[in-house]
Amino acid sequence: MPGRGKALSDASFGEVFCVGLAIQDIILSVDAIPSSPVKIYARGRKEIGGGPAATASVAIARLGGRAHFAGRTGADAVGRALKEELEAEGVGTAWLKEFDGYLSPSSVILVDRNGERLIVAYSDPDLPKDPTWLTPPDWGGAVLCDLSWPQGALKCLRAARERGLPAVLDADISRHGKDEVAELVAAADHVVFSRPGLAQFAGTDDIADGLNLACRSSHVLVGVTDGAHGLYWREARGNVRNKRPPPVHVVDTVGAGDAFHGALALALARRWPIDRAIDFCNAVAALKCSVPGGRAGLPNAEALEQFDPSFKV
Repeated sequence: MPGRGKALSDASFGEVFCVGLAIQDIILSVDAIPSSPVKIYARGRKEIGGGPAATASVAIARLGGRAHFAGRTGADAVGRALKEELEAEGVGTAWLKEFDGYLSPSSVILVDRNGERLIVAYSDPDLPKDPTWLTPPDWGGAVLCDLSWPQGALKCLRAARERGLPAVLDADISRHGKDEVAELVAAADHVVFSRPGLAQFAGTDDIADGLNLACRSSHVLVGVTDGAHGLYWREARGNVRNKRPPPVHVVDTVGAGDAFHGALALALARRWPIDRAIDFCNAVAALKCSVPGGRAGLPNAEALEQFDPSFKV
């Protein structure tokens, strides 16, 4: 379902332009996530790039698509490592901009034995917000944005609308104000919230009520991911549908939502119908959860085909 009716060129088929956060994750494996202040010892440690849009771009590349990532880092060792890791995955980084005198985003993530996680993230609040330098000559066949850099995301979403491209918004919880987030929600035509993100935006824990409050006339899809329950989404007449992911043994949920959004953007760039796109997203996210390591656990196209032969490479 390629958005607002304009045909995609052959050159842009399967190509996604991603805008948002690239962050360095330190992932610590623990027996249980503490519920009170205490000293605990980790069973394992990994350091890898993360961030919703950046990880989605890696998912797209591994699944056989072409991905480009635009975002902001400091001109420091962490920023260089983030760029090198994306390039090693085949993601285009021409629009990943380094800024002198600022810190690159970083986080510490605790993952327990059930694969659940606790994330403590830091992004330099003084990183320049002005997106006027973001002027790619081609936005691909679909765009994907997270909420980390509203100014850049809005520029990307508006460019997609002008060109008739499908535009995916990863609407997780945000430190930005509701009005700012609402502008992004309205600018995208495919909006998929996390369950906490929908509750924060709509002010309710009820999925149906939250989706009704979030829905705009411009939306092709407005939905929410809910872990093992999969995707709930609102149809045009207001009915809420649900598709659950295939069952897997969950070892690590870090990156599952990013994988879902990346798969959705890729499916739209490939012009797949929405039901097939949702099945694809669910399968990709489920397979990711069966492998430890956040971004390291993202499946490639061959692994996905083995897991679900209906998605043949």
